[in-house]
Amino acid sequence: MAELEVLQDAAVLIDGERIGWVGPRTKAPKADRTDEVAGVIFPGFVDCHTHAVFGSPRLDDHERRALGVDYKAIAAAGGGILQSVRDVRARSETELEALTRTRLRTLLGNGATTIEVKSGYGLELDAELKQLRVIRRLAGELPVSLVPTFLGAHEVPPEYRNQRDAYVRLVCEEMIPTVAKEKLAQSCDVFCEPGVFSVAESRRILSAAARHGLTVKLHADELDGSGGAELAAELGALSADHLAAISDSGIKALASSATVAVLLPATMVFLGKRSQAPARRLIDAGAAVALASDYNPGTSPTMSLPLVMTLGVSQLGLRHAEAVTAVTINAAAALGLAQDRGQIAPGCVADLALAAVDDWREVAYWMGRGVVSAVWTAGSACPAL
Repeated sequence: MAELEVLQDAAVLIDGERIGWVGPRTKAPKADRTDEVAGVIFPGFVDCHTHAVFGSPRLDDHERRALGVDYKAIAAAGGGILQSVRDVRARSETELEALTRTRLRTLLGNGATTIEVKSGYGLELDAELKQLRVIRRLAGELPVSLVPTFLGAHEVPPEYRNQRDAYVRLVCEEMIPTVAKEKLAQSCDVFCEPGVFSVAESRRILSAAARHGLTVKLHADELDGSGGAELAAELGALSADHLAAISDSGIKALASSATVAVLLPATMVFLGKRSQAPARRLIDAGAAVALASDYNPGTSPTMSLPLVMTLGVSQLGLRHAEAVTAVTINAAAALGLAQDRGQIAPGCVADLALAAVDDWREVAYWMGRGVVSAVWTAGSACPAL
């Protein structure tokens, strides 16, 4: 992850939607038009974990945490994910689309040219489909690649609180088949965590998703270790995300698999946690590590991958090069897109982010400063966002 190639005085030839050539500017092929830019060009950043379709921010949760109330107590009092579920269920599709459009433009303006977006604030068929339809429409409208993920197993809804098995059956037998039939998602995710969905329940749901042609991902070992990382490796999941409480056996399992460990440092900072996922141990063991924003209304209201990169260095102990790898090629791998995203190489999609800095390391240094000055997606410059 620390092996980053940096070219000085370089040029990139864009041929249609893809990169045709990259190398020293003095050797650049002739082009129809030449644009000079000042700064550092990166591969377009890949935000491989967001929950961008929601209604209001959870401000009460934020204040409760400041006063010492923990995550599980907030959820038990009706806050947390279920507050966002009530909100999303009550809002129109048109309203959710307008809110999400603005957020995605901000993420794009901060350099994220590929963005995974999850459902999971519906927890009933119609509300889950509502969120996924919003993602599909915006994918056809905005100059950004959106990767939809079905997260019907984000929490057990109140109406099924005493019927957990019935809700798991609903997800497996009704929600997943409908989502797959309507081609509304590419992946299925589950919040595998003690008190949410067990390893056995998660295995049932993700196995059903795989049977319907969806790739699988997990929220795993965020607050308590439960074997989520081991399950991700067992199922060949694209990624296991969070991992702040991953076990030694979980680290070993990910290191010996193709599953990407997606770490979300902004979440732990916003929650006021003093511990973070063991990034160095994962990397040293041989696991592929990515970073993502976890952009959501309750635990990570950040829309800046450069800020997440800064936290990756300061909180997780990553090298600057590792932070860049973590939001480019490794994040693309967490979405199954590493073949043509997350790198500046001939044949890859021409997604680029220009940072107004002198040294490439500054993109993971300036904390909270908007360093991205221009973005290209599929070969076209994005308008001011």
